[in-house]
Formats: sequence, C-alpha cells, structure tokens
Amino acid sequence: MFFENRKDAGEKLSRVLQKYKNEDTVILGIPRGGVVLAAEVAKNLGTPFDVIIPRKIGAPHNPEVAIGAVTQDGTVIKDEAMVQLLGISDNQIEILANKVAGEISRRVNAYRGGRPGLELAGKTVIVVDDGIATGFTVQAALKSVRNMDPRRLVLAVPVMPADTVRLLRDKVDELVYLHAPELFYAVGQFYMEFDQVSDQEVIELLSDQSG
Repeated sequence: MFFENRKDAGEKLSRVLQKYKNEDTVILGIPRGGVVLAAEVAKNLGTPFDVIIPRKIGAPHNPEVAIGAVTQDGTVIKDEAMVQLLGISDNQIEILANKVAGEISRRVNAYRGGRPGLELAGKTVIVVDDGIATGFTVQAALKSVRNMDPRRLVLAVPVMPADTVRLLRDKVDELVYLHAPELFYAVGQFYMEFDQVSDQEVIELLSDQSG
C-alpha cells in the first residue's frame, strides 16, 4: 500500500476512525509529519487536535544512539539493555532527560502560540503519526497520555512494521494501522511524496483550528 502524501494518508486513516466521530474525542499529532495527518483526521471527525512531542534521549558521548525517550510532561522511558550496556547512571539519564524536556517545552510553546493544551481526562485520545519504525519513542507519548487518565487511548498510523505492531498492541486500547509489512526500511518508502514538514506549517495547522 502506498500513499500519495500525508494528507491522503490522513484521509484514509479517517475512514477507519469514523466510529469515534460522535464521541468526546481529541486527536494528538506527533510533529512534524504526524500533525498533517492529525489535522486531516480532526477535520473529518469534527474533533479538536493538538500536539504531543516524544523525543529520544541520546547517549552522552554519542547522541545518535537512543538510550530512552521523553515527552512534554517529563515522562521518561529507558532502553534498559542499552543503558546497562553503556553503563549510564540514573543521574546521567535524569540530566539528559531534563535537557530534552526543556527543548520539547520550547517547541510546544512555539507550536501552540501560548495557548493551553487540550484536556484529555475522560476523553478518547487518538495519537496520530505519519508512520512508525521501531515504536520506541512513541511509547513515551503513549505513557504520557495514559498518565492523563483518558477514557480510551488509540494509536493510529498509516504504516508500521509487523514486529512493531506486536510491540505496541498492548500499550493502547486500540491500535489502528492500514499497512504492516514484514519488510520495512523506512516510513518514507510508503509515500509517493514525503517532503519535510516545517515548524511553520505545524504552527499554521494548529492556529487554523482556533481561528
């Protein structure tokens, strides 16, 4: 299965999520690409949407190596095997996580333009991205949302590898995906157009719904 672009993927995802149209539902997009899909899903379901930003925690001497992930409320998950392998202390992880959380907070404030986040308690919350590879970082976002006591937590993406489906299925109340191939190299291989989304586009999408 291939998608023309993120808007097309969001429209196709919306069809599968129609049962949530008349519920008290909030859509959360993962920037930057996931926000384009979230905007499309929110438009088709008639629901508000916001952002949730999980980011990896890089190893102290090699930031490209992920040792964990954090999201905007400070929720942290650790890659226990990698942390043990590299001999990284809890104190080091806390320092690194706080730095990443600060960067996330600055980005959230820029995206929302000072507006408060949406209330999630007691609602159906659908977390949307344009695709997932390993699924590690998104787990921080899911744990963060779960901490906010939603009535139901849904993860919805157009494509992810089959083994990631198995990893994430028990992390949510419902996992929605359109394609889960065994052979998976990168999210972009399933899109005919997969241009980088700018911060400004995310800001405009969020601003449009509040105008």
